[in-house]
Amino acid sequence: MIATAPVELPSAVTVLIIGAGPGGLGAGIALTRAGITDFLIVEKAGGVGGTWWHNRYPGAECDVETHLYSYSFEPKLDWSKPYAGQREIKAYIEHVAEKYDMLPHCRFHTEVASARWDDTQGVWRVTMVDARQVSARFLISAIGMFNEIVLPDIPGLDDFTGEMFHTARWPDDFDAAGKRVALIGSAASAVQTAPEIAPFVQQLDIYQRTPQWVMTKRDAPFTEVELDHFRAHPEVVEAHRRELWTRLENTVQFLDLQIVADMEDDARRNLQVVNDSDLRRRLTPSWGMGCRRPLASNKYYPIFNQPNVHLIDTGIDRVTGEGVITGDGEFRAADVIILATGFQTTRYLAALDVTGRDGVHIRDAWREGAIAYFGITTPGFPNLFMLYGPNTNNNSLITMLELQSAYAVSRIRRALDRDRKWLEVTMNALDRYNIQLQDDIEKVTVWRSDCGGYYRAPSGRIVTQFPYTMTRYAEMLASADDENYVTA
Repeated sequence: MIATAPVELPSAVTVLIIGAGPGGLGAGIALTRAGITDFLIVEKAGGVGGTWWHNRYPGAECDVETHLYSYSFEPKLDWSKPYAGQREIKAYIEHVAEKYDMLPHCRFHTEVASARWDDTQGVWRVTMVDARQVSARFLISAIGMFNEIVLPDIPGLDDFTGEMFHTARWPDDFDAAGKRVALIGSAASAVQTAPEIAPFVQQLDIYQRTPQWVMTKRDAPFTEVELDHFRAHPEVVEAHRRELWTRLENTVQFLDLQIVADMEDDARRNLQVVNDSDLRRRLTPSWGMGCRRPLASNKYYPIFNQPNVHLIDTGIDRVTGEGVITGDGEFRAADVIILATGFQTTRYLAALDVTGRDGVHIRDAWREGAIAYFGITTPGFPNLFMLYGPNTNNNSLITMLELQSAYAVSRIRRALDRDRKWLEVTMNALDRYNIQLQDDIEKVTVWRSDCGGYYRAPSGRIVTQFPYTMTRYAEMLASADDENYVTA
């Protein structure tokens, strides 16, 4: 479904939200519940869903069980399987947007070009790529981590004459049948995509720079009997949700090295399905589990037993009009190049042109890496709140977004009630929070390993991971911290 809404933009709103994914919609619902209805959600895509709108490649699915990866206030009782796919998740998000009357607040095909704080008026001046402008007293960024795709720096890539696209921009009309496909990348999207196209292509070359740990996945579709039971007994789904929560709370910190070892053992057993011992060796990481994003699939390793699937781990020298020349000089013809090369995950709001107090650009404020108090707000940028901001990658993302939306909206509500022009977290509060956070991140052994990945900014500081449980995070957000803000 492509959601529709009025295309005109108001000249001014109380709150402007960037992004109509799970975070932006959740923030809109939280605002409504707080009695704040003068808000606008701008979205560059043609409908709601965020990452689930853009990532429509074959096999795209959640890596958190969807009984937990859903809003607490809108449980879905009849997910088709434990880890739902993109279409089902997108349909769920559309359902939420319609049920909670978010679509009238949305403006689609509306991409933000810049946001600048006007200190004189105490508002954000937000300009769209088509030059339309909106002023907002408060700005909520719901663009998260996965919004800016990475295009690899490979010589000759622009010379390729066949089809080429990123997994996050998968063409709806693409047909892989009978084609020679070069799949560049071997992380999450490649692990999900490759098994879906392998049976139909003439040749599938998977270009692997770094092997990944891929665990097994308990993902058998629910039976009709089970679904009927869930529908008749919502308390069963709620109990399962609490069970999933507890399980993740015990694992996401990666402090229990026995759990980490058990996860790695599971991935090693999963790898045994590959018949060729040399292939198994080449598919085995040299780094320990947890250093990179853990992956899970029952379908990925078996495809390497197919004669049309080839693992290429000799690197890429360059791309030509007709294919790829590998690092060892071999030419491999290709009709299609699929870039499974992920996202710029450490930039957050710096992916946009955002200028705060005294003309300071957020990229300059974050020279050493993205940083925010509770991952939500940062000094020098008044009345600005981020969802899924720096150092908040943990547990179920939607749960995280709900907690952050509630915190941001409570701050906005308080400022409005007290007739404050602006509020801003202090640098002292941010420093105290971040020093402790980074100290505790350093205690997570697996994150300190040298395996590349998307956890670290160029400075080397980890800017994605959260070293505590979600329960502790909720307690942090619930604590009284007025003294950490200045207002006017």
